[in-house]
Amino acid sequence: MPQAMATTEPAATSSPTAADGGAADLWTPPPFARELIRKYDRPGPRYTSYPTAPSFRDDFGPEQYSRLLERSASRPAPLSLYVHVPFCETRCFFCGCNVTISRDKERGTRYLASLHEEMARVSERLCGDGRPVVQVHWGGGTPTFLLPEDILALGQAIRRDFVLSPELELGVEIDPRRCTSEQLDALAAIGVNRLSLGVQDLDPRVQAAVNRWQPLEVTERVIAEARRRGIGSVNVDLIYGLPHQTPQSFAATVRDVLALGPDRLAVFNFAYLPQMLPHQGVIDPAHLPTPEVKLTLLEEVIAVITAGGYVFIGMDHFARPQDPLALALRDRTLTRNFQGYSTWGGTELVGFGSSAIGQVGGGYAQNLKSVPAYQEALDRGIFATARGLALSAEDELRRDVILRLMCHFRVDKRGIEEAHGIDFDRHFAAEMARLAPLADDGLVRVEPDRLEVTPLGRLLVRNVAMEFDQYLQGVEVPAFSRTV
Repeated sequence: MPQAMATTEPAATSSPTAADGGAADLWTPPPFARELIRKYDRPGPRYTSYPTAPSFRDDFGPEQYSRLLERSASRPAPLSLYVHVPFCETRCFFCGCNVTISRDKERGTRYLASLHEEMARVSERLCGDGRPVVQVHWGGGTPTFLLPEDILALGQAIRRDFVLSPELELGVEIDPRRCTSEQLDALAAIGVNRLSLGVQDLDPRVQAAVNRWQPLEVTERVIAEARRRGIGSVNVDLIYGLPHQTPQSFAATVRDVLALGPDRLAVFNFAYLPQMLPHQGVIDPAHLPTPEVKLTLLEEVIAVITAGGYVFIGMDHFARPQDPLALALRDRTLTRNFQGYSTWGGTELVGFGSSAIGQVGGGYAQNLKSVPAYQEALDRGIFATARGLALSAEDELRRDVILRLMCHFRVDKRGIEEAHGIDFDRHFAAEMARLAPLADDGLVRVEPDRLEVTPLGRLLVRNVAMEFDQYLQGVEVPAFSRTV
């Protein structure tokens, strides 16, 4: 999940101290307790939402989404926008995203017509009072599949349909292999101030195994050109657990990437799920790192990145100490949305495009995944909503608890009680009992007034959060990535 706020004040670069009431631990790399990680490593949600997407209902459609928009309009909060551009020219074998493989650039141009229609329709319902948009993120697929003139047209449509905050964060995911100087000109012209670049791994053998040839020089060129155009903030994505990776080769990748000076890094755990993603079947599982090697990969990448001066934000995110993401961690204002960790709490997220998910009006709505079906729905004058969920009071309570655990590593029981009208220990008696073994292992501390994830437990925070997930109790866990 970027920020366009100033970060040069002296206070922004100071480290927390013990007087911060535990915040000092947040900027200290978590200890790597290998035995505990082995013990608790299991499939689990990433909690970019709660309830998570597998719990969305298929009987939730355009009418239900319209009601969420009406409810959102009656209690307006600032908006975040997510725009999904599903096209890629080639398929990376590790990919778990909703993508359409095509080399026909006209498909992107035609797709924009549906995006423009959807944005205009949503804006009409939500923005009559000039409701500000503080964050825009384009994901994919590959947004730089779009021609330069289409990038300009999409940026202009967003500015036409929405009121953009002066502090707007406008981030775009790009594939450095498919990003021209003309596209960078267009991105700079529409006000992009954060780029997220996929790198994954620089080792040629790994790249060949996942069908992604991308020498370091390709990434280096795009970052340099972006910065020359005034796009000041850069995030780089890496993946550990890919075929043929070794601790030595991946550490070399990380060091080469750090030399490029990114502001943030995301280092994702490769989820090998060929039963759900058939294209992953091309990867020979015999070439994947063993679970033990994978742990070593993670241990070394945390050590190398934090030794390079970056703050461990949580799960798989790192940032420079002066970056707004690190400051939000320090100040316990960090939040999460469908793009991961974010500094923009208190916003409602609207999703546009095929498969996009929004969080508005006390619920979630996801669009049809098929591009033709998405376009057909918009052509018929209806929203392309395929599934979703209206949250109950219990969902909102548990979402609040899980979000605080994932982002702040602490839950103030009294704050939850006041916000939701419950007695925390009584309401969550079963959860407290299930947390007892985690407390015995030193992952959490249960105090009369708070629940706190310890430094030892930060790498296993998903396991802690799962104990509050009502949808996981007593059922087979869906096919999630592993918690570490």
